[in-house]
Amino acid sequence: MPEIRVPGMLTLAGLVAGLLIGLMIADKPVAHTALAVAGPVGALWLQGLQMTILPLVAGLLFSGIVETVAAARAGAMARRTLGIIVGFLAFSAMLGAALMPLLLDLFPVPAGVSFDHGADPGKVPGLADFLSSLLPDNVVSAAAASAMLPVIVFVGLFALASTKLADEPRRSLAVLFEGLAGAMMVLIGWVLMLAPIGVFALGLTLGVRSGGAALGALAHYIVLVTAVGTVVMIAGYTIAVLVGRRKLGAFAAAILPAQVVAISTQSSIATLPAMLAASRKLGTAQTTSEFVLPLAVTLFRATGPAMNMAVAIYAAKLAGLELTTGALMAGTFVAFATTFGAVSLPGTISFVSSIGPIAAAMGVPLWPLGVLVAVEVLPDLMRTVGNVTMDVAVTSAVDAGVKDPQPAETIH
Repeated sequence: MPEIRVPGMLTLAGLVAGLLIGLMIADKPVAHTALAVAGPVGALWLQGLQMTILPLVAGLLFSGIVETVAAARAGAMARRTLGIIVGFLAFSAMLGAALMPLLLDLFPVPAGVSFDHGADPGKVPGLADFLSSLLPDNVVSAAAASAMLPVIVFVGLFALASTKLADEPRRSLAVLFEGLAGAMMVLIGWVLMLAPIGVFALGLTLGVRSGGAALGALAHYIVLVTAVGTVVMIAGYTIAVLVGRRKLGAFAAAILPAQVVAISTQSSIATLPAMLAASRKLGTAQTTSEFVLPLAVTLFRATGPAMNMAVAIYAAKLAGLELTTGALMAGTFVAFATTFGAVSLPGTISFVSSIGPIAAAMGVPLWPLGVLVAVEVLPDLMRTVGNVTMDVAVTSAVDAGVKDPQPAETIH
């Protein structure tokens, strides 16, 4: 993927400046003029983000599934690793769908938060809508209508079918979708370069309309989404103890230096040497750690489905939507499927490419994400720490399985 730089701190500064100015001019005559300018600017920036989501997800998902299938053919250790990864990613998506509504019931969104938006959120899909929308009758029409769920199902099946082709056409399709994803990443990078301006406009609008409640809502959002990621990280310790057969104290001591590196770099790839060192301290076989950890860093983002679902559910609450069982099922499926196309890039970019499809599948409008993306730098710390912890835990679990003695063959 091409290198993309996102002005994360400037974007956060734009949000803070917009909120503060909005608070200062609220209830003053100039507020009406400010809203008339800021509203269209923020809406235009959001449209720029939205136009990239569908082709970006199609390219990333196709490439991710093809790479996953190729990895599964690498042998028994690869299949065991992928089995654990796929199983936990499914659990992570369901965890987010179950835990975030519970947290919002216990700790509701602060009252008085109002977003400026011009689009009706539309109908929230029910259970029947979810089942009937799994397979598109016309994928082109579904794509034109931004129906994310059937498009994702089609692209997933198309990717699986391509793995059965001869080498030359299979490689041609892989290069095509890789090029599509790369071009979209460049385009979304251009849009995100304007994030300080777009988020400033959205923050100003939010500050004028919601006052101090807006600051409370953002802090509330950070705490709740980070709490969901913390549960995923704790699951990593559980897997290391129960499946990896490591002592809790030993695992905690070994993983701590890698967690510190993860916080400082916010990159799983940059933390790979520290994860290898942690695995050595835990007595993991070198052949296992050198195979599993690079594969996990490439394909496994344990916190992604849970935290992405949490963000989409929070956005629904901000939009005033009550999500049905069908909507949550649709979001859970998309959160699970799209994680195979996730990329190790700045949190702001993965925020848009990963959560946008989930929100669209659930019938949630995208305009709350335009503000939430500005504070993603804080929950992203938990994403990286949780992923790093789980990568080492999965490596321990795979290693424990490899060391299991095989039953002796008997002749009857």
